[in-house]
Amino acid sequence: MQQKFNTIGLVIRQDMQSHLDTVRLVTTALGKHANLLVHSLDADFSIASIQTVAMTKLVEQCDLVITLGGDGTLLTAARALVDKKIPLLGINLGRLGFLADVPVSDFEQHLGAVIAGKYTVESRFFIEGEIEGPNRASSKNIAINDIILHSHGPLSMIEYEVYSDGILIHKQRADGVIVTTPTGSTAYALSGGGPIMHPSLETLAIVPICPHTLSNRPIVLPANQEIEIRLSEVGSIAQINYDGQSTAVIDAQDRVRIKRYPQPINLLHPENYDYFQILRAKLYWSTNY
Repeated sequence: MQQKFNTIGLVIRQDMQSHLDTVRLVTTALGKHANLLVHSLDADFSIASIQTVAMTKLVEQCDLVITLGGDGTLLTAARALVDKKIPLLGINLGRLGFLADVPVSDFEQHLGAVIAGKYTVESRFFIEGEIEGPNRASSKNIAINDIILHSHGPLSMIEYEVYSDGILIHKQRADGVIVTTPTGSTAYALSGGGPIMHPSLETLAIVPICPHTLSNRPIVLPANQEIEIRLSEVGSIAQINYDGQSTAVIDAQDRVRIKRYPQPINLLHPENYDYFQILRAKLYWSTNY
């Protein structure tokens, strides 16, 4: 039995002042189907007749969250919804998204189908990064796409070691390294030569960023193995980045441990959702056939 949605939360991307007509159209349509709460990622956003609320209030009161923007907006909402068991649907405002796959041009048709219970549910898992060191308090953060270690300074490489369940995989010099989920395998990791992993897989990929070697290749591991990253050179520092939205600085005494987060999030898609069709459209596959 499909879930009934009584209160819908709408998360609006930044820089929407030039799309006010679209915002009015979407909020009016949503308001016909359920109680509506709106949160804008732009603190300066304002529009007559639309009152915005804090993200914390939105996630506490909604049983469905819809994003209006692109994949970045959906990533922000997903991280806010962790542990809430609230499904997430993305309306894409611009180019086709890998995650926000409902085009704004015909969102009302898809919205009506979702409200009527005609949708598919896809589970995506998060990863959690924990930073520990002798000179800092332990800190944790989550990502649905990727956790990235990269050089702190411009135009510089770092030397690091990567372990899986305590066993050394490799030690190398590079601009950094990406630990990606299947969801993130079509993001930054893809441009680094990483593999595309189907969203249903329980895997992680380790993808180096511009490694200083000709023999390095990305490696795919089971998601239940803990990955640990260490800086090798005494006195070196680097940055850890979660989904491109949160950062932390580490040094050679710190350890970054990455593992699968236990609670996934459910993405809603139209009934005719086709992952491979999105790949073909986004990556221009089969364009000559």
